[in-house]
Amino acid sequence: MAELPVIDLSSPDRFSTANSVRQACVEHGFFYLVNHGVDEELVKKVFEQSSNFFSLPIEDKMKLARKNHRGYAALYAEKLDPTLSSKGDSKESFYIGPLADDLNQWPLQEDLPSWKGTMETYYQQVLSAGTKLLSVIALSLKLDEDFFEKMGALNEPYAFIRLLHYPGDLGSSSEDIYGASAHSDYGMITLLATDGVPGLQICRDKSKQPQVWEDVPSMTGAFVVNIGDMIERWTNCLFRSTLHRVLPPRQERYSVAFFMDPNKDCIVECLESCCSEACPPRFPPIKSSDYLQERLRLTYGS
Repeated sequence: MAELPVIDLSSPDRFSTANSVRQACVEHGFFYLVNHGVDEELVKKVFEQSSNFFSLPIEDKMKLARKNHRGYAALYAEKLDPTLSSKGDSKESFYIGPLADDLNQWPLQEDLPSWKGTMETYYQQVLSAGTKLLSVIALSLKLDEDFFEKMGALNEPYAFIRLLHYPGDLGSSSEDIYGASAHSDYGMITLLATDGVPGLQICRDKSKQPQVWEDVPSMTGAFVVNIGDMIERWTNCLFRSTLHRVLPPRQERYSVAFFMDPNKDCIVECLESCCSEACPPRFPPIKSSDYLQERLRLTYGS
């Protein structure tokens, strides 16, 4: 069982919180976030609406098949660990992207009348929580609190809700099938809400063989937050993007991930506070959208 730090986003002692976040990001890459400001009743409604959507017949869901990285992805559409021999991960999902660009696909109102309003409200509340958390992360890196805002990363951030449904026991198979195979997230930070059904595991040392996996229990009212590859790149590997996976659950499981990524034109390059003569930048500068597109291409194919 992984014993992860608990970060209180409402704490008035910002510098103490920033120090705790720094330690969590250096040692684990994962932590629990409490008092984040997202309404618990709203979270329950999101899970209800998610269940309503995934309960629709497959032909109705496929009418909203993924395009522009929004909409429905069917069972086995994604394989996060390309080294596995399996046909794909045993989950289905639905993506909702930035609300302002009119690219989202929405179920028909007569089928799911409260769906769109619930998801838009959740998007806005979690985006606000993520923005507050990034100001603490900036402090933890010995930067100004508003560093990410000033550099334009949070001017129209590229943030996505991903509703996830793991159908449970799909019968025995000789293949290595996971709910989500081993991967690290691509962007800045991920805020994950779960329904309490176990399955999430982390591997703190991705270079160690054999890999050691630890269960991450859910915590009522808390987000499970993890650092993505983009922050690892920005911090010159000071903060770690930790390998994680979801075991094939024996019972049905739902979760809701919120991926918070910077503005598409944001240049990701080593932060001054994370490099020195003894520790030069390991990665060249790259535009955020170029980096994410390449990672998504490798996951979904062309």
